[in-house]
Parts: sequence; structure tokens; C-alpha cells
Amino acid sequence: MEIRSAAVIGAGVMGSGIAAHIANAGIPVFLLDIVPQDVKDGRGNDRSVVARTAIEKMLKTDPAPFMHKKNARLVTPGNIDDDLEKLATVDWIVEAVVENPAVKSDLYARLDKVRKPGSIVSSNTSTIPLENLIEGQSDRFAQDFLITHFFNPPRYMRLLEVVSGPATRAEAVTSLSTFADKRLGKGVVQCKDRPGFIANRIGTYWIQAAINEAMDLGLTVEEADAVVGRPMGIPKTGVFGLVDLVGLDLMPYVSRSLLKTLPPGDPYRDIYREPELFTRMIAEGYTGRKGKGGFYRMNKSGGARVKEAVDLQTGQYRPAGKPSLDSVAAAKGGLRKLVEHPDKGGTYARRVLVGLLSYAAGLVPEIADDITGVDQAMRLGYNWKFGPFELIDQLGADWLADALRAEGKAVPALLETASGKTFYRTENGKLQFLTTEGGYADLVRPEGVLLLSDIKRAGKPIARNASASLWDIGDGVACLEFTGKMNALDSDVMALIRKAVGMIGDGKGDWKALVVHNEGDNFSVGVNLGLALFAVNIALWPQVEQTVQEGQETYKALKYAPFPVVAAPSGMALGGGCEILLHCAAVQAHAETYMGLVEVGVGVIPGWGGCKEMLTRATLNKKRPGGPMPPIAQTFETISLAKVAKSADEARDLMFLRPTDGITMNRDRLLADAKAKALALAADYKPPEPVKLRLPGPTARAALDLAVEGFQLQGKATPHDVTVSSALASVLSGGDTDITVELDEDELLELERTAFMRLVRNSNTVARIEHMLTTGKPLRN
Repeated sequence: MEIRSAAVIGAGVMGSGIAAHIANAGIPVFLLDIVPQDVKDGRGNDRSVVARTAIEKMLKTDPAPFMHKKNARLVTPGNIDDDLEKLATVDWIVEAVVENPAVKSDLYARLDKVRKPGSIVSSNTSTIPLENLIEGQSDRFAQDFLITHFFNPPRYMRLLEVVSGPATRAEAVTSLSTFADKRLGKGVVQCKDRPGFIANRIGTYWIQAAINEAMDLGLTVEEADAVVGRPMGIPKTGVFGLVDLVGLDLMPYVSRSLLKTLPPGDPYRDIYREPELFTRMIAEGYTGRKGKGGFYRMNKSGGARVKEAVDLQTGQYRPAGKPSLDSVAAAKGGLRKLVEHPDKGGTYARRVLVGLLSYAAGLVPEIADDITGVDQAMRLGYNWKFGPFELIDQLGADWLADALRAEGKAVPALLETASGKTFYRTENGKLQFLTTEGGYADLVRPEGVLLLSDIKRAGKPIARNASASLWDIGDGVACLEFTGKMNALDSDVMALIRKAVGMIGDGKGDWKALVVHNEGDNFSVGVNLGLALFAVNIALWPQVEQTVQEGQETYKALKYAPFPVVAAPSGMALGGGCEILLHCAAVQAHAETYMGLVEVGVGVIPGWGGCKEMLTRATLNKKRPGGPMPPIAQTFETISLAKVAKSADEARDLMFLRPTDGITMNRDRLLADAKAKALALAADYKPPEPVKLRLPGPTARAALDLAVEGFQLQGKATPHDVTVSSALASVLSGGDTDITVELDEDELLELERTAFMRLVRNSNTVARIEHMLTTGKPLRN
């Protein structure tokens, strides 16, 4: 069954977020909630005010639940008293009401009377077993019912735990899982009907263990987060920062709900505590970021905002410090270096990991059939870089077993099975995992998923240097991968791009197309600023200009290559990373791609053809207003304000993406989709015809300069903003040209290069670059 329409009942944070993300997939969705008592009593006339208010709030929320504001039009507010019958037309109904079995049971009975045959009903519960939810419901309802546990916020968290019961139709599970995968972009993990399912079962244990051990060992919250954060491949929020994010008041609720259903003897029961400090903080409103603060808070001191942290022993706030633990530094040498370090950080890491990883090992196959689902759930649901069994491989299964025996603790059966082995291995170029029986099985990807990591595991690159690699991804398509820090761009990247263009375009092989893609957190954050600053500081101006010209020529070669070049970005594509997208024949972008030309933040303008490409797109846009100034003004605004599209959908509005460029919801499917687009284009591909522009010259520049001066008078532009904007205005207006003269691409590139070099020599630009490298934030000078 194809899902073409949906409904969500419950307009709280989770319910409304789920509805918004269904709308992000282009699916119309009803959002229903109760009729408030005062409205029922006649003191109000908007009976759907709860749902309507939720939609209005989401349009103002940051980070935004909607990928584009227009998607809100697909969400229809309603209420369960007046609008339940409307659900007779929908294919999927999501229940996201309070975690009260009686309330859910009553709602299910009402839904069963109005829904159409074969429609799927799911609950977003994370605490109530499925077998309890369907108790007393009809056989028909039980066949169409399952659990779909989203993680908050639903747009951004990739995990969806799916739980089916013995009576659930296989077709319902398949239809919903396929929809969630392809249309919602979720990593779907099939879970067993056990308390907490997978991610929260393990995650709750991890949080409790990490808090307990920090308090027992006398660590500060900053020290604890420094240890259980990045050294373990966990987000830098660590544990206390995470609790602040989700809310201190939520933790006791989740824990108590879990304790109600956990089997006797579960290790979580042994470690569960409710410290008096936390109880007091919650009572006083210190519930985290949504409250007055949590374990961390921002406080005004002497007119400045100062970050403070709670002292776990006294409960008093104090200025937050930067932890300095030798064990954290040692962790750069691997996880074993961390846990074997003798300082308190090493002891803390060892205690947390030994307990956590043995707990996870003891839960398979109780909560999942194999280890892969557990690892995927923790990576996607808690943003861990490594799942529990990948962490065990870093420590060694035998090391963990010995540590447990040394503490007099039982060794889980699965860990005994892994003795002398690893949980994952590569065999004949394929990734395999250890089964509960002790053998190995191939990790099979879903149909339509192509991962560069699998390609790399199976063979060697066609070509490689220090900053990029070129891979054969089959069917005559090559893939260019950036490999430097944060995928920054440098001369090595440019060299390999030119090599790829020459190799594919020489007509000697069976090559048909090139895809530009990588699996890093970010596609590319642009030029390597550290190298740029080094060259600037020692006044290597010829080298700097050569780098700019080299980038311009390389990107131009991509644009006019005799074969299609398709970029497949995800994460941030900024500065030079955005410019490469502008020069490709097509882009297949992950939905969560954040694009922008942000060079003004470091005191320069786009120098690798970004100004030229954006101006060309705006000029050739058939829907633009007439006259020469509108495209110039539009491009000037986009670049001078360093506008960044916060989704691929928004990137179309800013013209970073064209209407013909594609968007992929599931990141795991991005490379396959890009490859398919490249092959489709290759069938009869012809490079684009060069474009010449007529630009107004000094008159347009004067108009733009006047607008910037107005912003400066209003205090909205700094002195160096004016300098940078004036240089940009000169480029976009065509320099000293006039409307009767045609400018080709090379002339526009020369204007870009000249303006860039003038700005990079400015001491205020150097200050901006240094500040960005030091703080990660732009300097307003």
C-alpha cells in the first residue's frame, strides 16, 4: 500500500513535529488534538486552537520543524471531537497522545470505527509495550497496528524504531517502513516488543551510569562531559549537556516508566538513582535549556553573559571551567588509551564503558535479532559515532570480558561467543558481523542503497592524494571524494579534479560521468583557511592569486566537461564547497544540506566563480523582473548577507539549486540517486553553451554602495562590511563596463579575482580570518 495521506493525533512537541516532517515529504496531513475545556464551555470559538497554535509555533521555532515554510500548508488543524470522521480517507494515522494506556485505548476504539479498511495505525509510544496497547481492540485493528517511535526533533533525528506484534500484517510493516525510509529519510530499525525498545533502553542506562559515576568519583560536569563526549565518539554535549537539552524533568519520567516494565534482575534496576540535587533543581525550575538553566546556564555577571555549571557536591552554580585531563588528551591514541589511563578521567571512562557495553551485549537477542540494529539505533537515535559493539571492537571483546571478571561480574553470553573475535570484520571486501550463533554474516544493505564506505572497503582508489580520492562506483561512473579536515578545499583537491576531468573526458575508457560526494559530516566548508592565512601572513601574494585562479579554472573545467558532473552534497556546503555545486551539470542534494556563499564573513568575496554563477542564474531566470538591476540586486543581497539555505528546499529559493536539481530524503540513498542521475544525463549529454552578460557598470555600483551606506548609518553594517560590499558591488555591476558591452565568463572571473586579491591584502580581512580560525565565529569589525 502506498501512503498518500496521513493524520497525527496529539499536537504536542512530538506529534506536531511528526506532522511537520510528514508534510516535508509532500504528504497532506491532519493534525488533531482535544477541544480545550474553556472552548467547550463556550468561552472560545476556535475548537481546533491547540493544533492551530502548534502549527503557528512551529513556523517560529528554531531549528525549524519544516524544511520550508510552505510545507505548513499541507498540515490541516482539527480536533478529535469534530474531525475524527475525516480520517476515513487517510492511509496512515499516528497516535502521539499522553502516555496513558486508558486514554490510548479509548482513542483506538473511536478510530477503529471511522478509519478505512487497510489503513495503518501506529503509536509513537516509547514506554508502553505493543501487547498492552492492543489489549481489548478488534482483530482488524491489531492487524493494522504497530509502533513507530520517532526521536525528537523528528525532522533531524534519523532513527525510527518500528515494533510490530504477532498479529500485525507483514504488508503494513513493509509499506510503512518503505515510506519512512524513502520519503521521511529515516533509518528504520525493526525492534522487538521490549521495554524501551533499543535506543532508550541502552541510552537511559548510559545516562544513569554516567551521572552516577561522575558523582561518585567527584568529577565536575565539565570533566564528565569531556570524557564521555568526543573521546567516545559521542556528541560534545556529553551526558550533562544532553540532559539539559532534553530536560531534567523528562529523565525521572522516562526512568520510572521503564522500571514499570523492565524484567526483574535487569541491571538498570541496580544503578537507578534519583539524586536529591536533581529533585531540587527540577522543583526550582532548573530543568535545562527550556527552563532557567540546568547543569549549565548562561548568567549575567558584570554586564557580560557568563557560562556557569552546577557543582555536583554543593548544588551551587560557579563559572564553567575548561577541563584539563591527561586521559582526554591520551584518548587521541584510541579508546584503550583513555580507559587505561590512571587519572580520574580514565577511571570514569572505564567504569562507564564496562557497565554500558556489558549491558548492551546482554540485551542481544532480547531487543534485536543481531548487533547491527543495536549499533544503528544508537548512532541514529543518540548521534553516537560508534554503536556499542563497534566500541567493544575498539576495546577488544576479551579486554571487556577480563574487566568484568576482575570486578566479579558475569560475562554476557554474546561476549563469551566473541572471545578471540571481533564483532565486525571485512572479508573479501564485504563488511560482516558476528551472529549470536558465533558465525559471521554479510551486512546486507537495503535495495537502492549505495555507500562509498562499502566501495572503499572492497577495493583501491583510481587515484588519490593528501586531500582527495577518486573511486570507481560502477557502470562507468567515478566518484570524487574530499578527504581533508572538514573536507576543506586546497590545491590537492583541485589537482585531482583536473585529473578526473582529463581521465573521463579523454574518450579512451568506458567512463561516462563523475559524481562529487563524500560521507563526512559536511560536504565541504570551503577553502582551507589555515593554509590561506599562512600564505597571507608571509605575503605570498603570487601564490594566493595562483590558488584563486587555479580554483576558477578547475571549476570552469568541471562546468564545461564533455560528460555530466553531478554533485551529491549533505551537511554544510559553504564557500568554495557551494561554488563547486554551482558549476556542476546537476546536483542531487540530501534534504539536510545547508548551502551558502559565506566568504564575506572572513572579509572576502567568492573567488572561484560563485559571483559569476549566481549572477548568471539570476539574470537567466525567466521569472525575474525586467531590467538589468533586479538580478544584480538579488545576487548582491544573497552574497553580501552571507545567506545560508537551511535545507535543500530553501536552497531552491536562493537559487543555489535549480528546479531540475534533485533532493534525496534518506542520506544512505544519496549516492545511488546521484549515480542514477549522472547515468541518465550521460545518455545524450552536451555541455552548456557559454553565456555573456550585459551589465550596467558604475551606475549599478553606485546604487548598491548607497544602499550599504544606509545600512551603516543604521548600525547594521560595520566599516569593513562596507569595504567588502563595495568590492562585491564592483564585480556584480561589471566593473567599468556599460550596458552596451557583453562580458564573457573569463572577464567576470578576472573581476572576481582582482577584488578578492585587493580584499585579502586588507588588515581587517586578516583579522577576520584569524578570528574565525580561533573562535569559529565571524568577527564584526
